[in-house]
Amino acid sequence: MEGKKVVLGMALIALGFTSCKSEKEAEAQKTVETYVVYVDSLGNIPAQDAKLNWEVINASYEMRTSEADAALANLKNAEKMQERINASRTKYAELKAQMEAEANKVAAATPNPKQQLRNALFGEGKIGEDMNFNWVNAANIHSVYQQFVHTAEDNKDKYSREDWDEVKLMYEALDSRKNTVEKEGLSSEDNRKIAGLKLKFAPMYTLNRMGAKSSEMAKAKE
Repeated sequence: MEGKKVVLGMALIALGFTSCKSEKEAEAQKTVETYVVYVDSLGNIPAQDAKLNWEVINASYEMRTSEADAALANLKNAEKMQERINASRTKYAELKAQMEAEANKVAAATPNPKQQLRNALFGEGKIGEDMNFNWVNAANIHSVYQQFVHTAEDNKDKYSREDWDEVKLMYEALDSRKNTVEKEGLSSEDNRKIAGLKLKFAPMYTLNRMGAKSSEMAKAKE
C-alpha cells in the first residue's frame, strides 16, 4: 500500500511538472507570436504617425524583442521560432531604414539656422560650410556688402547673441575677400560706398549684440 502511495505521489509530481512546463511553453509561444504580430502591425501605421512616434515605437520594439529572445529557451521548436523572429527583425530593419531615409530628406531640405542666416545675408546657397567667397569679385562686391548690411539692419532686433556672432564671422570673411578683390581692380567709387556701409555696420553690430546678450541674461534670471 505504501509503495502505491509513493508511485502515485511521484506520478502527481511528474504531472505537475509537465503541466508547468506546458504552461511555460504556451506562454513562450504566445510571447513570440505577439512579437511577430506587433512588427507586422508597424507596417500598417501611416508614415507620418510612425515618424512622430518613432521613439516610443523603437522602445516598445526593443522590449518585445528581448522578451521574444528570452522565450526561445522554453520552446521545443526554438529553431523554427528563431526563424520567425529573424524575419520580423528584417522587416523592422527595413521600416527603420525607411524612417531614417525620410528624416534625412527632411533634414536636407531644411537648412540649419546658420545656413538660413547665410542665405539671408548673401543669397540662397551662395555661402555654405566651406565659406567660399570666390564668387565675390570687383564687379559685385559692393552689392554683396549692401545686401549684407541691409539684411543685418532689417533683422537686428530679431538676432540672438549667437546670430550676431555668426554675422560677425561672415562679415570678417567678406572683409578678407575684399582685400583680395582690391588688388584685382576695385573701383574707388565702390570702395568709398563699401567704406560707408562698413561704417554703418560696426556700431550697429556692437550695440545690438550687447542688447541681445543683456536680453538673454535677463531671461535666464527669470
